[in-house]
Amino acid sequence: MIKRVIKYLTIIQATVGIFNTSLGIALEEPTQEEIKPIQITIQDYITLNTAPKYKDSFTNFSFVNPEAPKKGRIVLPAYGTFDNFNPYIFKGTASTEAVALTLDSLGVSPADDIETIYPLIAEKFELPSDKSFIGFFINPKAKFSDGSPITADDVIFSFNSLITKGSPIYRFYYADIDRVEKITPHHVRFYFKPNTKNRELPLIISSLKIFSAKDFNDKEYDKPSLTPPLGNGPYKIKKFEAGRYIVFERDKNYWAQDLPTRKGFYNFNEIKYDYYQDTTVTLQALFAGNIDVRYEYIAKSWAIGHDNNLIKSGKIKKQAIKHNRPATTQFFAFNTRKEKFKDARVRQAIDFAFNFPWANKNLFYNQYERLRSYFANTHFAATALPQGKELEILQSLQEQLPPEIFTTPIEHIFRNDSLSDRENLKMAVKLLNEAGYDFINEKMCNLKTGEPLEFEIIINSANGNSFTRVLLPFIENLRKIGITATTRVLEINTYKNKLDNFDFDIIVGGVSGIYMPGTEQKDLWSSLSADTKGSNNIIGIKNPTIDYLINKLIETDNSELYTAYVKALDRVLLFNHYVIFNWYSNADRIAYWDKFAFPENNQNLGVDINTWWIKD
Repeated sequence: MIKRVIKYLTIIQATVGIFNTSLGIALEEPTQEEIKPIQITIQDYITLNTAPKYKDSFTNFSFVNPEAPKKGRIVLPAYGTFDNFNPYIFKGTASTEAVALTLDSLGVSPADDIETIYPLIAEKFELPSDKSFIGFFINPKAKFSDGSPITADDVIFSFNSLITKGSPIYRFYYADIDRVEKITPHHVRFYFKPNTKNRELPLIISSLKIFSAKDFNDKEYDKPSLTPPLGNGPYKIKKFEAGRYIVFERDKNYWAQDLPTRKGFYNFNEIKYDYYQDTTVTLQALFAGNIDVRYEYIAKSWAIGHDNNLIKSGKIKKQAIKHNRPATTQFFAFNTRKEKFKDARVRQAIDFAFNFPWANKNLFYNQYERLRSYFANTHFAATALPQGKELEILQSLQEQLPPEIFTTPIEHIFRNDSLSDRENLKMAVKLLNEAGYDFINEKMCNLKTGEPLEFEIIINSANGNSFTRVLLPFIENLRKIGITATTRVLEINTYKNKLDNFDFDIIVGGVSGIYMPGTEQKDLWSSLSADTKGSNNIIGIKNPTIDYLINKLIETDNSELYTAYVKALDRVLLFNHYVIFNWYSNADRIAYWDKFAFPENNQNLGVDINTWWIKD
């Protein structure tokens, strides 16, 4: 963009006073104030705030042990299968662990300063005063595992391949980037589209994983492949068997191992991932010593499944480690592409049949809280009634919103857990009546078409047993109001195919906790992504108000306004009843053999296996 701006200024200066015959006006000579030279700053970080947590002289992040010994082996469980080592393409089932451990990005954002990017492959960052581009100076020491240097050509190849041959979601994610240009072999710039107002765009680009361009000379980027890509990260793939296991070995010549952003991380000489189809099986695998560490996702198992001598003797440690991360937003998602789910009242009525307090008491041992926001466990969650800036934003959109959004507190749009099932089901029937449904031969039917309200809930096999227990009482409640629901457990590949092609009624879905909602919201909820196969808008949302709010929260650089836009987005999503929220916990529940150590000062960041090490 800088060359384009300089050229534009030159044209203006050359045409001063020339009469424009096509328009019939004279161009005025620009004042000195109008022609402002672009100032370029070279920095050691990029931040959304003015002050990064770590200063120029920092030696390591505060939540790691920089003296952790590098030795030993750890075996971890993975779920599902894999037939591909590139997770950025639409086809195949990828091993995400492979890219996470073998490829580095331009910069890195630590868990305790998520609004700042620090150097990794990029040694310095180039920031112009007009915010028209972001530049990266590649560290001269940055190398692939075969010793070849990482260059601007590799960065350009990685980006262009991602947006032209990668999964469609990346076209949305990087939509505001106009082009990428090599300035020198170790200097690359990403130019933004004119009038782009996306303050987090430099941070988004910094997270780009860098492939070797030469490595793809004789293979196609968009075809699933089990040939490991040439890496530049802390580990190399030592051996694997598709769908069964992958063994990673630490690259002792890893170029970045002494960087402040890598000190204290990746302390095992070898990491093995064993693949399982069912999370419940891995508990016995832990007790048998086949795996070393296991996250517990099932409340019943955490409450009573660890009661054995290995736990009692301390050979296996069991801990619930607190975290302050945004909650993972887990839900039963409606496919609003289906005619039967287009009315929000129908969706809300179905939600009223889900008795979470009963499930929490009888199935979860009271270990969870019900989600009531898309941004739970953050200050972005909409509260009670809109007020302040959020209220002003919603009032400006008043004609597009239901009037109750201004008068009904958030908690009143959910099932009333203080009432009995019977009372909540009565309210569900009332909502269905309002939406044009009523009983015909004991079935809840659409009075216009005569069709009964029926649907299927699909689950992937990794979570099949645990979710079936939850869904059966829900299905029974639905039966009481004439709705026929069934559930089906699908093998991982079949489940993924259904998800990618939006071929389902209701599906168990989720969104990882997001610290700073931004561009990814387009992929999740915007009209642009609703019909794009492979996008994360599995619900099929096409709502102009939601599109507007997403664009505004991305564009604004005012912190107060940004928070207000996110809260407004949360409220509008909630009042549309697109999902039946599940539950969350503010602790990572984990069991592990007592041969590992990890930093005591984790600052409520939860568990990060990459900071662990083998005890002496």
